[in-house]
Amino acid sequence: MTGFIEPWIIAAAGKLLAPIAEDIVKDNTPKLFGFGKDLNEAAKQKLFEASKQYIKNYAERHGILKVLGMREPVELESVYTGVKFLGESDIDKFASIEKLELNYREANNRRFQSECQTLDGIKVADDRQFLMVLGQPGSGKSTFLRRMGLEALKGKKEISRHKCIPVFLELKTFKDDKVDIEKQIVEEFKTCGFPKPEEFTKKALERGTLLILLDGLDEVPKANTNAVITQIQDFVDRYDRNRFIASCRTPANRSSFKRFFDVTMADFDDEQINKFIDNWFQSELDKQAGTSQKCRELLQRDENKAARELARTPLLLTFLCLGYDRTQGFPSNRSRLYGNALRILLEEWAAEKRIEGWSVYEGLSVELEELLLAQIAYENFTKDKLFFDKRDLVAQIKTFLASNLNAPKHLDGEAVLNAIAIQQGILVERAEDVFSFSHLTLQEYLAAQYIVDRNLTEQFATEHLVEQRWREVFLLVAGLMRGGADNLLTAMETSAQQLLTNSPKPLRLLQWSERITTGSGGNLKPATKRITVLFLVLSRARYLALALDLDLDFALDHALHFAIYFARALDFALDLNLDLEKLKIFNNVNFSELFSRLEPMRSEVPDDEQSWEIRRAFADRLLQTWCQATHLDPDLLKLSENESKLLSDYLYANYMMVQCKDAAVRVSPQVWQKIEDLMLIPPD
Repeated sequence: MTGFIEPWIIAAAGKLLAPIAEDIVKDNTPKLFGFGKDLNEAAKQKLFEASKQYIKNYAERHGILKVLGMREPVELESVYTGVKFLGESDIDKFASIEKLELNYREANNRRFQSECQTLDGIKVADDRQFLMVLGQPGSGKSTFLRRMGLEALKGKKEISRHKCIPVFLELKTFKDDKVDIEKQIVEEFKTCGFPKPEEFTKKALERGTLLILLDGLDEVPKANTNAVITQIQDFVDRYDRNRFIASCRTPANRSSFKRFFDVTMADFDDEQINKFIDNWFQSELDKQAGTSQKCRELLQRDENKAARELARTPLLLTFLCLGYDRTQGFPSNRSRLYGNALRILLEEWAAEKRIEGWSVYEGLSVELEELLLAQIAYENFTKDKLFFDKRDLVAQIKTFLASNLNAPKHLDGEAVLNAIAIQQGILVERAEDVFSFSHLTLQEYLAAQYIVDRNLTEQFATEHLVEQRWREVFLLVAGLMRGGADNLLTAMETSAQQLLTNSPKPLRLLQWSERITTGSGGNLKPATKRITVLFLVLSRARYLALALDLDLDFALDHALHFAIYFARALDFALDLNLDLEKLKIFNNVNFSELFSRLEPMRSEVPDDEQSWEIRRAFADRLLQTWCQATHLDPDLLKLSENESKLLSDYLYANYMMVQCKDAAVRVSPQVWQKIEDLMLIPPD
């Protein structure tokens, strides 16, 4: 490290820090600092050497990054990716549990933080004298503060124009309620050889030449929090000519600092993720191998969608890069991926963030805590709750501890919750007394873990098979069943068969798809033939749906997904313009006659300008033509809204069986063959 930073240390000391130090001494009589009446060359050299040592100390203590069991530290500057903040209007969305729920539902994506306009981190730090950086653990708050200190020392244009000396203070080191911030700053200058460090610090503070970085307001030992906050407020008020940047998890204690402008760390966007990966893999060997490009391209693949979601958080993106560096890939089993990420937060990250004064973990093992979190995740997900009131969470924790004979009885529910939120970042305080899991994927993974641990797979498949918000949980359950997912898949197949029991039209559609394909030629699997013909007729029926204002989109979309799966499995590209006669999926259709009747209709397709009656008549004629050729009663395609929903649910259930089979570690060939043979076969 020393060899790397030495050149810029000398430059920074000569151009920035030493001149500031000389100005402080000159303005307050050199004799006060032991230099006589004038500041001679020897005195200037002494200040230069002290400045150089100060910069070196800062770089060695705060300019490197080593987390998550990294074998070697890396220079922070080499991997640092520009930070973006949410604006004030977006922070307001965190004001209450109602606003959080509304914001999430309206965003219609899987991220708790919606897409919004962001602010450049350095520009905000330049514009604001008092800045409070909010964000969940692992979001990069501390890294941003450390980087701002380096920017000031290195002469970054936006920061250096204020000509400040950065002082980085970790607030978790304030171990009692007597906090002397000025004394802490004195120690920073004293160890570097600044003359009369007490006087130097006092004059620097009075002149307003310090950039004071207060990291981890929420990490102050709990017993000292109120006293420390009060003393920090007093210190800021007393020396308000200086610049201050503080960090704190959202939204703890933010209201206590009236002078400070609040910003929240934005999730990494795609550009930041790519930049981080490029920065991470920049060794000569990686450049020659094109490692960063390969990593970025792999992360964009559909099968790594789960990894992309985790990559929005800098800490977990670091975890992904470390894993890719070792294996040149990401875990294909999403259950394993989420499990590894959870362990990172439970064990490695928590160990790095252990804070004196938070001793609630005594007797609460990682395994026991994981069971607790799984119960919280499942119970709230069942209620469709993604944001939780603090009182409800504390009550859940107390109930869990009381119901477990082997759980420690001395633990306080609120203290456990606070420790999990501060030290691990698995549960995050989004607004005052409102919590959520840091990632939706973690809640889903833990809910899946609960289902597997409690042997609830049959009940789960019965109650939630067609609820699409449980989709990811189903896939995770399948991946977690190390002994095999046969029971889950069988339960799903049983539930799917019951969906259409009392729905005559969809049942008759399935009967038709079986009848029209059974005994046909070609080498496609029977299930593939059934879903293909069903998709074809539903796609044609959409013309009629548009004419009659019926909604077949759900059913059609699920049929399409299902058909494409089987198509890919057989290297068979599904296309509406396929030569259906050559595919041989119908057993009694005269395609030559059908196409001769359809061809003249190409020139008759009505446009949007024509009347509703004309479009409806054309849709009816087109559908009649198809139905006559394929021996299908056209009335079966005139589904009511409820019938369309039932058919959609049935197709979705079958599609989910396929997806869970692929997500599972082990599936019996015999069990799957039996399930596949029954797909799209009407129940007896």
